[in-house]
Amino acid sequence: MVKPEPNSIQLADLPLRPELVDAVPYGAPQLDVPVRLNVNENPYPPSEAVRKDMAKAVAKAAKSLNRYPDREATALREDLARYIGFGVSSGQIWPANGSNEVMTHILQAFGGPERTLLTFTPTYSMYPEYARNTHTAYVTRPRNASWGLTTSEILSAIEEVKPNIILLTTPNNPTGTTIPVAVIDEVCARTDAIVVVDEAYQEFTDAPEDSCIALLPKYGRLIVVRTLSKAFALAGGRLGYAVAAPAVVDALRTVRLPYHLSEVSQVVARVALAHAPEMLARVDELRETRANLEDWLQMHGLDVVSSQSNFVLFGRFADRHAVFQALLDRGVLIREVGPSGYLRVCAGTPRQTDAFRTALLDVLPTAHRLVPEEE
Repeated sequence: MVKPEPNSIQLADLPLRPELVDAVPYGAPQLDVPVRLNVNENPYPPSEAVRKDMAKAVAKAAKSLNRYPDREATALREDLARYIGFGVSSGQIWPANGSNEVMTHILQAFGGPERTLLTFTPTYSMYPEYARNTHTAYVTRPRNASWGLTTSEILSAIEEVKPNIILLTTPNNPTGTTIPVAVIDEVCARTDAIVVVDEAYQEFTDAPEDSCIALLPKYGRLIVVRTLSKAFALAGGRLGYAVAAPAVVDALRTVRLPYHLSEVSQVVARVALAHAPEMLARVDELRETRANLEDWLQMHGLDVVSSQSNFVLFGRFADRHAVFQALLDRGVLIREVGPSGYLRVCAGTPRQTDAFRTALLDVLPTAHRLVPEEE
């Protein structure tokens, strides 16, 4: 039997929404190379013991996959509340398929036409897409010369833009810089807007317990977003969550799709949380690897942004793409992202980190670097 040819219609022939014309799907390169240090993953997979428990949980769940999952993810939310601490209850937790879906739920509930999201660049490249996909106006202001933000800088931007939603990222991707909780406290006290704090990398900071979750009893319009993708080595599990007032969680429940979080996702995440000490055991090591990488890069004359995450932004190169490609040619994949001239590398295993260092030393002699006079 002759296989029919697919319809030859082109993307340009489809009646796309105007703002989607010429847009490209988000995606860091997914290449099969020996060393991948480009998407801030935890390089250590779950242990054999954890994998076995996950397999058992999935096998048990498979017996009832003909039924819809618990659409409220009740047990998972209870486990997340126990892990988070700060006295939060399960009614303050909203899990979804990665923090990406959590952010989309937030903008579906509080953004939309004639509403504005304010954030500060450089920052995570998906934020404008969340706004675009929910018809929310996306307005940015620059971070300061240290890639941080002060209370006065944030409040000045709020006064100018008058946003409905303020998105603050700490630690920030791709810079790794943080905003003190005291600053966010002052901002929340002086705005009626929804304040979203993205803490995806919080566990990697020097003081992971210093979280904006502590501010939730004071501010009903504060939302803190977290994920299991990074510190918990569960990027493939796709589980993020918001922590907020119960009323905010009710708002997010209103816009979620029915049964949005599969039974498999829920049980795998619960196993990860049950093994939290073991799952987080590598965090201290990765924090130290990141700090050592900073020192090493600085020792070789590179401009390094001091990071509180599991990655380091470094440069500055006259042609950063040439450096990126030269490293890739040597089997090392990092990320070409962030301010002009910079590249980002995440903390890997000792073998991966050594491979990156070896490759970079091979590339640096021919990599022209920008100096302040050339800016």
